[in-house]
Amino acid sequence: MEKDLLGEKAVPADAYYGVQTARALENFQISGVQINRYPEFIEAWAIVKLAAARANTDVGAMKKETLDAIEKSAAAVRKGDYNNQFTVDWYQGGAGTSTNMNANEVMANVALELTGHKKGEYGVVEPHDHLNMSQSTNDSYPTAIKVALILRNGKLIAELEKLVGSFRAKGDAFIDIVKMGRTELQDAVPMTLGQEFHAFASSLESEVTGLREAEKQLYSQNMGATAIGTGLNAPKGYSAKVATHLAALTGKPIVPATDMIAATWDQQGFVAYSAALKSVAIKLSKISSDLILLDSGPRAGLNEIELPEMQPGSSIMPGKVNPVIPELVNLVTFRVMANDYAVTLAAHSGQLQLNAYEPIEGLVMMESQDLLYNTSMTFRTKAVDGIKANDKVLARYMETTVGIVTALNPIIGYDKATELANEAYKSGKGLLEVIREKKILTDQQIADLLNPAKLTNLDKNAYPKKK
Repeated sequence: MEKDLLGEKAVPADAYYGVQTARALENFQISGVQINRYPEFIEAWAIVKLAAARANTDVGAMKKETLDAIEKSAAAVRKGDYNNQFTVDWYQGGAGTSTNMNANEVMANVALELTGHKKGEYGVVEPHDHLNMSQSTNDSYPTAIKVALILRNGKLIAELEKLVGSFRAKGDAFIDIVKMGRTELQDAVPMTLGQEFHAFASSLESEVTGLREAEKQLYSQNMGATAIGTGLNAPKGYSAKVATHLAALTGKPIVPATDMIAATWDQQGFVAYSAALKSVAIKLSKISSDLILLDSGPRAGLNEIELPEMQPGSSIMPGKVNPVIPELVNLVTFRVMANDYAVTLAAHSGQLQLNAYEPIEGLVMMESQDLLYNTSMTFRTKAVDGIKANDKVLARYMETTVGIVTALNPIIGYDKATELANEAYKSGKGLLEVIREKKILTDQQIADLLNPAKLTNLDKNAYPKKK
């Protein structure tokens, strides 16, 4: 039996959580998505509570033996040994108080057991007085979300860099295959298929840079702000110390916010990081949609590339194969874009000195990280790595296109070039055929001026070399 503001309540004997977690489990049966859905979030709580305990000890507020017990508890929780005790629903009222108390209660009881005491012997290690010392949910909860996002960002970046590598490899393989570029889905000017794939890679590299930059917005944290940013009940020097310990535990340059009152309600870090995730999603969706177009057909579409065949595409049309992996990428990226809008709504909806809607921000950003990581890996291994070029189709397009007429603008002028293009379109002849008939250029001039490979302005040295 445990007791809180509302009275006594029975807690399962095998549980490591306590009375406030038990109430939350009853109150918030909403989504079935528990906070342990993302293990790094549990690890982040252990890091935050450990940093706070060390800081409290540094400033003389906590006894060394209490810190030692919390050290043992944090180590066990960080390993994932007690993830099954973090079962509060992500969807909860109270600005994350239930999650904070879940962490406080579990870590207190784990500390007790690991130091030879029984669960619930709170005279030795207590959820509020020790695990929550010098804290409020209003500073520990957003800090835990930031730490979790930081812990997971490197993993996402590493996978995106592998995807960049796959596009670079295809760019190298296709570097000399000439094709027609398109603007507004109309024939434009020549390029190589390799240039197109290297452009996909370069574009994704900029997204990796964006994620790294956005992570920096998460380094400022408000530990020591306590309830509203005034630092009530936080000892002098505690805030700086806890930031130092967070930096040491994460390996990141975490610092105290310059204005704790602003930092307690301001969601800028979350908005910026969510925007970076959305930007990745937009880029992946654009590239996927391009691949779907390039693969379209196979007989009545562009058919410039072949995506790996993953499964039959229809329950009624024999032989049909769909571009299921790029379609999957689009499905996921639509969700990530929508998640960013949830962050937008939550960030501007908090009232006065606190934003109570941080739980939805934390949930959707962690979901977006997971979705982008898993989808990037699938995209790479089940689509990009297996792409083949349809050389014959690309060559036929180059033979019949009128798009190379643009190269004649400096020689014969825009109006004359337009006449040639119109005649070629209306007659169904190739542009080169019309040029030869009208004796506009000699064969040597055609070879010099309208060689598609030359028109691509290809510079192979512009692309990174394999290490």
